[in-house]
Amino acid sequence: MLTGAGISAESGIKTFRDADGLWEDHRIEDVATYDAWVRNSDLVMEFYNQRRKQLYEVIPNAAHYALVKLESKFDVYIITQNVDDLHERAGSKNILHLHGELKKARSTVDPNLVYPIEGWELKKGNLCQKGSQLRPHIVWFGEPVPAIIDATSLAQEADILLVIGTSMLVYPAAGLINYVHDRAPKYYIDPKATPMNYVRNLKVLNETAGKAVPSLVEELLNNNL
Repeated sequence: MLTGAGISAESGIKTFRDADGLWEDHRIEDVATYDAWVRNSDLVMEFYNQRRKQLYEVIPNAAHYALVKLESKFDVYIITQNVDDLHERAGSKNILHLHGELKKARSTVDPNLVYPIEGWELKKGNLCQKGSQLRPHIVWFGEPVPAIIDATSLAQEADILLVIGTSMLVYPAAGLINYVHDRAPKYYIDPKATPMNYVRNLKVLNETAGKAVPSLVEELLNNNL
């Protein structure tokens, strides 16, 4: 399945991008690009520190827990655009983060060096083993999305697809639905979801994740599709 900001919004996490182009009162260009990091790393670190601090204050919601129940009869793989750890905290086992993880940092000279962040603050002077400043482990705008390769493979193998709480406008994540077999049932859950006539076997549910996901999970478990 593919999850986006909508599933976390009901836990109190602000959506990725508001209609006015601001992200928690900041321009995207000022906090979510590599150029922003070069220009003002203090601002970027503080922005993500505050998001990380907020993450410690929220809990998973009904939709997160419903997806865990689905694992009782299905092999569930969650591809998420979210950088929070609410899926993990709810108990889901197989999670692929497309856009990075808020509670981790990585080296600015070697992207393979990734470290957990103790607490909610990443600070100037927190260095990797090669002596380089650590940055948020986030895929910023304009950067490649390495996990999309594994995500594409999962999409190609899917027997059922749930798309939850995403606009289906952010690529490459939005393109994953095109790799799912035509015969596979697909469910798109979001209050603003619109039909995608080019996608076969798609059912659109214009509801919040917290309302629609638990009901759909019960249906799938009872029908054992």
